[in-house]
Amino acid sequence: MTETKPMIDGHLLEMAIEFHGHKCPAMPLGIRVGLAAMNALGVERAKNKELYCLCETGPTHAGMCFGDGVQVATGCTFGKANIKGLGYGKLAITLIDVRSKKAVRVTLNPEFQKVAYTSEFVKLRSQGVEPQDIKSEITDPLVKKAVSLPDEKILIVGEVFNIDFEPHKGTFEWYNCDKCGEAVFASGLRIVNEKYLCIPCSGYE
Repeated sequence: MTETKPMIDGHLLEMAIEFHGHKCPAMPLGIRVGLAAMNALGVERAKNKELYCLCETGPTHAGMCFGDGVQVATGCTFGKANIKGLGYGKLAITLIDVRSKKAVRVTLNPEFQKVAYTSEFVKLRSQGVEPQDIKSEITDPLVKKAVSLPDEKILIVGEVFNIDFEPHKGTFEWYNCDKCGEAVFASGLRIVNEKYLCIPCSGYE
């Protein structure tokens, strides 16, 4: 019997598991979605801020591991400020090519998700069992499936579309908070009674 060829490079998967901290099926599904979105746009992983990602996960926990896979695959990370969590509670992303202003939305196939959510892994997770405490004979086949199934079985890749997108500009302007004395970038400052205060000290969001 012919071994199914993985759809994710082994090094990328290892790096993602190391970054994520445990083995689970949702994280590699995030990788798959990210890779499919990049393929649709004809772009490579972001080294700087060439891409911007709108990630629909959160704020609920189930499936949030997906977001780490997305970050590893696309190079859109919270550290580079080129990813935004929308909090829709869906395992889907919209990936934007900042230079061409083209975008694509990729989501997991609902029929695939229906089956996935009935797995023993999900049942144990819903009972509070941590992923690293679930036996490998339960986890490994699900990870293998997430890695190996063809895109058409697990993903829905939308049409590429034009988007009016302007990335946020970073700032190097900073001040010391007049109350706590800590350094804070301008975007995190609030002016209260003519004093520059960080958000926690100001009492405002």
